[in-house]
Amino acid sequence: MTIKQIIFTEPNVAKLLDRELNELADNEVLVKTAYSTISAGTERANLVGDLNIDPTSKHTVAKFPRTVGYCSSGIVVSVGKNVTAFKPGDRVIGAWSKHASYNIFPEKKIAKIDDSISLSEAATCFISTFSLAGLTKTNPEFGESALICGLGILGIFAVQLARAMGLSPVIAVDPNPARRELAEKMGADYTFDPYDEDFVKNVKQLTNGGANIAVEVTGRGEALNQVLDCMARFGRVSLLGCTRDSDFTVDYYRKVHYPGITLVGAHTNARPENESRPGFHTEMDDLRRILKLLASGRLDFKPIISECYSPKECEEVFSRLAFDKNFPIGVQFDWSLLDE
Repeated sequence: MTIKQIIFTEPNVAKLLDRELNELADNEVLVKTAYSTISAGTERANLVGDLNIDPTSKHTVAKFPRTVGYCSSGIVVSVGKNVTAFKPGDRVIGAWSKHASYNIFPEKKIAKIDDSISLSEAATCFISTFSLAGLTKTNPEFGESALICGLGILGIFAVQLARAMGLSPVIAVDPNPARRELAEKMGADYTFDPYDEDFVKNVKQLTNGGANIAVEVTGRGEALNQVLDCMARFGRVSLLGCTRDSDFTVDYYRKVHYPGITLVGAHTNARPENESRPGFHTEMDDLRRILKLLASGRLDFKPIISECYSPKECEEVFSRLAFDKNFPIGVQFDWSLLDE
C-alpha cells in the first residue's frame, strides 16, 4: 500500500513523499489519519539535525532522512485477525504515529475517542500525556502552588492540567507575551516574564515563600537556576523539557541539597511500560485519563490549536519551524485536504 508521509530529507527541509506501508500484522490496526499535530521542540530538533535527540546515540553527524511526528487521530480502516477491541469505523488516537496519511499501530497503542471530542482536538492528546506525566511525578497535592517555566505546547498543557489538579496559584512563565496570554486563557492565575528584574521576588510573594511544585519545560540551565531560586523548602521540580544543552551550572548545595529540593527526570520515556503505579503511569493509561477529562469537560484543548494546513504545505510549515523562533503552538495538518 502506497501512502503519503512527511519526511525530513536533509537539515531544515521537509518533503511530502510516497512510501510503501508494511502489511498489517495479526495484532495491528490500520488507521486513516484525520489530523496530526506538530510538537515543535522535538520536531525542530530533528529537523535541524540536533545530535542530542537520542541520548543513547553515538553519532557525530546527523543522519537523514528522518521520519517525524508522534501524535495523530483518525479512523480505523482495518484490523488484524487477533484484534478484538477495535473495528473499522472507530475514531481513535494513536501513540507514536507519524505525519502520514495512514498509520499502523499495535492494538495496545491506540485508544477510542468519545464522540464529544473532535478529531482535531484529539490529535493533541498524546502530547499532553508528557505534561501529565511531568506533573504527576511531583506528587502534587490539592492547594499546593505550581510554577510552569516555558510555555511551548508542553508548558501550556501543564498549565491547564495543574489547574485541573487543584493546584493554586498556577504561575506560568515565558518571555513571549502571546504565550503568556494563552496561558491565562488555559487557566494560569499569574503570568511572568522571567527576564523581569523582580521575577523571583514576585513568585515568592505570591506563593508565601516559594512554589511547592515546578515544571521546567525549557531545558535551559539558566531557567532551571531561576526555578530553583523560586522554590519553597522541600519543593519538587520536574525536568520535563529536554535538557539537550549541557551548559548547566547549579549551586547544588545552596539550591538543592540544603533546602531539600527534589529534582525528577520527566522525559516521556521515563515511564513504566506495562503497569501503572502512583506517580508513574504508562503512556496509554495517561492517554485514557486525558480523554476521559476532555469528554467530561474538565479539560479543553481547543484554544491550543492555532493553525491548520494541508500536508502539501509541509515544506513551508517546517521551514518556518526551522527558522522562526516564534513558531506558533498547536499547528496541525488536516489530512483530508490531500484529496482536494
